[in-house]
Amino acid sequence: MSANVETMFYTRTKPWHGLGTQVQEAPNSSEALIAAGLDWKVIQKNVQTADGQYVPGFKANVRETDSQVLGIVTDRYKVVQNEDAFAFTDALLGEGVTYETAGSLQNGRRAWILARLPQRYIISGDEITPYLVFMNSHDGTGAIKAAMTPIRVVCQNTLNLALATAKRSWSANHVGDIRGKLEDAKDTLLYAEQYMSELGQEIDKLNRQKMTDKQIEAAINILLPTAAGATEQQKKNVLRMKEEVRARYYDAPDLQRMDKNAYRFINAVSDFATHAKPLRERANYKESLFAKTVDGNAMIDRAYQMVKAA
Repeated sequence: MSANVETMFYTRTKPWHGLGTQVQEAPNSSEALIAAGLDWKVIQKNVQTADGQYVPGFKANVRETDSQVLGIVTDRYKVVQNEDAFAFTDALLGEGVTYETAGSLQNGRRAWILARLPQRYIISGDEITPYLVFMNSHDGTGAIKAAMTPIRVVCQNTLNLALATAKRSWSANHVGDIRGKLEDAKDTLLYAEQYMSELGQEIDKLNRQKMTDKQIEAAINILLPTAAGATEQQKKNVLRMKEEVRARYYDAPDLQRMDKNAYRFINAVSDFATHAKPLRERANYKESLFAKTVDGNAMIDRAYQMVKAA
């Protein structure tokens, strides 16, 4: 089974997630998983050497439908089936939630479902919609994760800022009392409400923080430095990226009505970080970019910390 990845984040004409199988009509996670081709189980098998010798202390996580080996894990590892992990989102989220996309990454090693929460927030004149991403891994390299990602509707920019005062994510390793840990994930919704409240206050502050053209230029230069000893091509690449951020800040239609301030700059950086096509599009580029909706985007966070410190 190939990774259910189509397009992701490189054009403003696509939805912000642009990934996976569309499942807008799925009323619950069970139907969403079927639509996305994730209705399979993981079984564990003993690990053996090529000559048949048993390897103690380890198991192979194997997809039952096609015997695809998803990862080698210790015998302490507890499998969380896709249906169990994602069915929990039904109870977690309740009424009014729309399951929007779901899919697998890295040939089934990671599976995810994305839900649009029913709340709508108007912050400083912007409509911002919260989404919840629930991600499960089967290869032993990642935790079970749930994270809230706010999206500025008019331009589909992500605003998952790393706020010091409010959490937006939850995670748990695949060991110990898994069901107890999943129960703890209910706190994610409490995080979501608090996070949106704190985000609104922070956006108001950013809107009040004026930035001159000189300050914007200095911020772009700090955000996208030219490395010592860079080749001529690398220097050209950095200049191109800087020009893209400038173009978004000064020319993006959805930012034209904004004053020249820190919030406008954060949106320009978010637009660049989540919509611009990379200089070199590696095979796992789209998967890595989607993972940042859970883990956070370092460039956006760096820009945010920069303007806060100014």
